[in-house]
Amino acid sequence: MALKKIAIGGISTECSSYSPLYQKKDDFQSIQGQALLDLVDFPFSEFDIKPYPLFFNKSVPGGPIDREYFTQIKYQFIEDIHSLGDLDGVLLLMHGAMYVDGIEDPEGEWIASVRKEVGPKCIISVSFDLHGQMTNQIISNIDAFAAFKTAPHIDVKETYQRSSMMLCKALNENYRPYVLWSAIPVLVSGEMSSTFVEPCQSIYESLDLYNQESNILDCNLMIGYVWADTKRATASSIVTCTNEKSGAIICKSIANLYWDNRKKLNYGMKSGDIHSALEFCQDDFSIIADSGDNPTAGGVGDRADILKVILEADSKETLIAGIASKSAYDELKKGNQFTIGGTFGGGGPSLILTADSVYFQNQCAIVKVNKTTIVVTKLRRPFHKLKDFNDLKINLRSFQLLIVKSGYLSPDLENLSVPSFMVLSDGAVNQDLSSISNKQRNRNIYPFQDFYDFTPQASNGKSIVS
Repeated sequence: MALKKIAIGGISTECSSYSPLYQKKDDFQSIQGQALLDLVDFPFSEFDIKPYPLFFNKSVPGGPIDREYFTQIKYQFIEDIHSLGDLDGVLLLMHGAMYVDGIEDPEGEWIASVRKEVGPKCIISVSFDLHGQMTNQIISNIDAFAAFKTAPHIDVKETYQRSSMMLCKALNENYRPYVLWSAIPVLVSGEMSSTFVEPCQSIYESLDLYNQESNILDCNLMIGYVWADTKRATASSIVTCTNEKSGAIICKSIANLYWDNRKKLNYGMKSGDIHSALEFCQDDFSIIADSGDNPTAGGVGDRADILKVILEADSKETLIAGIASKSAYDELKKGNQFTIGGTFGGGGPSLILTADSVYFQNQCAIVKVNKTTIVVTKLRRPFHKLKDFNDLKINLRSFQLLIVKSGYLSPDLENLSVPSFMVLSDGAVNQDLSSISNKQRNRNIYPFQDFYDFTPQASNGKSIVS
């Protein structure tokens, strides 16, 4: 059997339209060559398939993508595909929540450009984050689809492998799958729809049961991305299948399941303002999540609202990890006085502080101010893994309180099994959904509007499938 050729690559980020911090080339890490093959980690050779890794550009979520950069990198991707000649397949690694000024559907435009280049016979298989958005333009240009089924995400590699397997089987067995979707008029944050708490835990477990139905290859539920004010912002069910009628039945069943549970969606942890959080946290080690400025959801990461309250209280040995501020980092290189808060445009108070002590590690300044230790980061970054703290020579058990810019806690922090509280703070990913602007978002969408009439429809991107 002659080897079949496939290309691998894509682009991935979340973009809050409420963030002032535009993403450009330097914000993206480009994974290429063997590193990209290692990321996907699929035995293509066992299927007589030769993969050609192009590039996978990904970033820490932030604000809108600079339009010039988006246009340039999309053009480069198409040129790289063109250089390979005829292809049998393409594996696209995407996210689904990009935002580019003046482009309503960036992923759809990217995927449509790929389809135009490779032609109608090429099989295109796509992987998405479950917080991505779906459109008819995307569905009509792909042949297989797989999304994460966990939030926090612990199945990234498994998702790439699901998408790869569907591509390989379609090529080797010479068939073309169908992809169907149903828009669901529900749009909540990831913190309200964690797959590790109910109702989403049971809903996502049911997807594996649907996968066992005849003619069904892969079932998905997309939560969507609430912090981008766009017409495409909505939840959706997506099914890859070998029979459209069978797929439509399952697609609508998943949509109804999520719709019927919409009013059960809520935070999987205690939540409220910072003062309530401090009352909740006892003398034992506790964790507070500063959700409104969470960089992994599109927050700027530079707000000092919570720091201000902690410094005024000055009651516990507290670690705040971290606050992004290149200017504060540079000031600390020169002396002990520094200004922190809102330096990347995220808003909130600006504080002039004097460090009692400071040391530098991994482009971070670890600063002690009274009882509070602040990790000032030169670049925007999260602190979700225990390794993040170990690398900075920080012993978490030296503190009574840890504050991270996060929504739901990462698996590493959750596994510490300590009291935790999510602060509903201000920022570009504000959990107070009623307060965010909705100039473009379609009506009606729960919880922005409360209504009861919903009958799902399944579409193949071009027409309704009954």
